[in-house]
Amino acid sequence: SEMAEQVDGEGRAAARPLLTDLYQATMALGYWRAGRAREAAEFELFFRHCPFGGSFALAAGLRDCVRFLRAFQLQDADVHFLASVLPPDTDPGFFEHLRALDCSEVTVRALPEGSLAFPGVPLLQVSGPLLLVQLLETPLLCLVSYASLVATNAARLRLIAGPEKKLLEMGLRRAQGPDGGLTASTYSYLGGFDSSSNTLAGQLRGVPVAGTLAHSFVTSFSGSEVPPNPMLAPATSEGPTVDLTVSVKLWLERVCTHLELEVQEPHPGERAAFVAYALAFPRAFQGLLDSYSVLRSGLPNFLAVALALAELGYRPVGVRLDSGDLLQQAKEIRGIFRTVAAQFQVPWLESVPIAVSNNIDEKELARLAQEGSEVNIIGIGTSVVTCPQQPSMGCVYKLVSVGGQPRMKLTEDPEKQTLPGSKAAFRLLASDGSLLLDLLQLAEEPPPQAGQELKVWPPGAQEPCTVRPAQVEPLLRLCLQQGQLCEPLPSLAESRAFAQKSLSHLNPAYKQLQSPAVYQVVRSEKLQALVNSLSARGPL
Repeated sequence: SEMAEQVDGEGRAAARPLLTDLYQATMALGYWRAGRAREAAEFELFFRHCPFGGSFALAAGLRDCVRFLRAFQLQDADVHFLASVLPPDTDPGFFEHLRALDCSEVTVRALPEGSLAFPGVPLLQVSGPLLLVQLLETPLLCLVSYASLVATNAARLRLIAGPEKKLLEMGLRRAQGPDGGLTASTYSYLGGFDSSSNTLAGQLRGVPVAGTLAHSFVTSFSGSEVPPNPMLAPATSEGPTVDLTVSVKLWLERVCTHLELEVQEPHPGERAAFVAYALAFPRAFQGLLDSYSVLRSGLPNFLAVALALAELGYRPVGVRLDSGDLLQQAKEIRGIFRTVAAQFQVPWLESVPIAVSNNIDEKELARLAQEGSEVNIIGIGTSVVTCPQQPSMGCVYKLVSVGGQPRMKLTEDPEKQTLPGSKAAFRLLASDGSLLLDLLQLAEEPPPQAGQELKVWPPGAQEPCTVRPAQVEPLLRLCLQQGQLCEPLPSLAESRAFAQKSLSHLNPAYKQLQSPAVYQVVRSEKLQALVNSLSARGPL
């Protein structure tokens, strides 16, 4: 059916079933041979440390997981390939089993897209037949880890920039391959960016796209070019059309006189490029000012074109800087905008947006966003898409129960122990809606009640402490039940708004980017007791 095609197309776009590690397939054969393929099992996907030395993460990638799961089906070619890498005497019944696999018996609970996430709290709980939910490990980790990392990175950059500055993601050319680029554009938007330069993210994911011109456009003009049609009609379409090149020339003389420049100083090729761009985009003209000299060429040429457009009722959308001391230049440009606006009676010129880009990292962003900065729009590429401070989220996918029995990994390294049993997770809030802590408990325990005292165990504590929440929020929402979608997935824009709202309830001490306070994830007494009893038993 067309619907299935559409879901399948989106699912395959998210990930294909064989985008997995070979050992998932070898274990699948092992489970099948042991007669355990259909045993009920539950896995949890979580991370152990918040990224970037911070105290929070944003959960992201759930939309891609749901699409992948709903479309999950091994094609003939997939099964033939697996047969070619498994032992030649493998029972053909195993391949029949693989051919019939789909997610109609898989149930997923998840943190909603854009939720605040903390160490040890499951981002996903996946339950279903053991062989199948084991096969899902690698693709689900792949879909969640990088999406959550980028969303968290973008949220940090948004916190530094503050709410007023516009942030544009423009890192596709620096991204880790096409999928990394599409994921980065999608989830940097979820994390709080305003738009992306990535057209495919606009087409496939509905991310707002933005972009104007690059230096090559400006430097391609010498100034001797003659536009085939230099005539421009007024914005209201009333009145005569005007030859923009002639009008710009007249304005250039006035501007140069005002700025005390020689009229031949501004570069003629740059001016021709600006005129060409203005003729193509009279309602969206932006000047890129630093191809030659910002103050002696780019700015006067921009002002000449802007004032010529203004006479016809058009307003340019901004200027862009891509080199040098961006903060200082923005200040100088804003000052000149003010004097020119007064001189030529065009008050709106004072507030023309100034956009900047050029290897902007967290430190430079903090400088550009400081009090009194005249910068309005900040383009960030490499620092958002490559997550240079930490290249991976370090998510894991661990078995917590089989056949209804809790399972726990002990290991030589206490840090890598897992929490056994099917769990529920709750966020405990204070009366003002701010977050107190997250609680993990066994699924069968009654949920904590608002206003009631509760005994909980912080990790590594020798004894419990008490907490009295004013509000209690269950964290994990039923997302897929027996393969069926339980509620429509929110749009990307809704998840983005939800992420910003979630962050607003987090105490500023946890949002500090350097040495933040650590947010507590605690265990119920019953869960702690189960951990203790399984740990004490040790290797049987």
